[in-house]
Amino acid sequence: MSLGIILHRWMTLVKKMNVLIAGVDEAGRGPLAGSVISAAVILNVSHPINGLKDSKKLSEKKRLLLFENIIKNAISWNIGRAEPAEIDAVNILQATMISMQRAIEGLSILPDYVFIDGKHPPKINIPSRCFVKGDNFIAEISAASILAKVIRDREMIDLDILFPQYGFAQHKGYPTAVHLKNLLKYGPTPYHRKSFYPVQRILNNQ
Repeated sequence: MSLGIILHRWMTLVKKMNVLIAGVDEAGRGPLAGSVISAAVILNVSHPINGLKDSKKLSEKKRLLLFENIIKNAISWNIGRAEPAEIDAVNILQATMISMQRAIEGLSILPDYVFIDGKHPPKINIPSRCFVKGDNFIAEISAASILAKVIRDREMIDLDILFPQYGFAQHKGYPTAVHLKNLLKYGPTPYHRKSFYPVQRILNNQ
């Protein structure tokens, strides 16, 4: 029997006992610019949401529809973030853990249990478990991945208005050829992560 089937049966039983489960996921570990954003979501079993999956596997249209459905029907949801300066100060892994911790602790209702996408749990005083690629088979984590991605994408579109020469609306801060070319041409913005090698290299050569 697969882990997914076992987990589904276990979660069905848990939800019948009215145990609140929060799913947590992040967006923005890999980009050269912008914050790392984490979301925590407690779904309402009375309002199931169909079509939840890893946000990266959804079309933008479908992702936005699910985003609205999640924020409308979830029992509680919250966003946590770590800014570029924090990422530079503690490294991206620790900054991600901080953003997850903030997302969980800011929920209007604290969960009984937390499911986290990935290998590393944040420091929280709530029982938790990590699942690699959990956004593929745990609805709460899938919902969190959608919220985190949509909100971060919107922030990068806003950043594109401030710095249109970088193309943030298209690449969302990831190290694409266009981004690297413009980074070399114009230099880093205050929103670039100075500890990331491509940015660090340019700063060292200035």
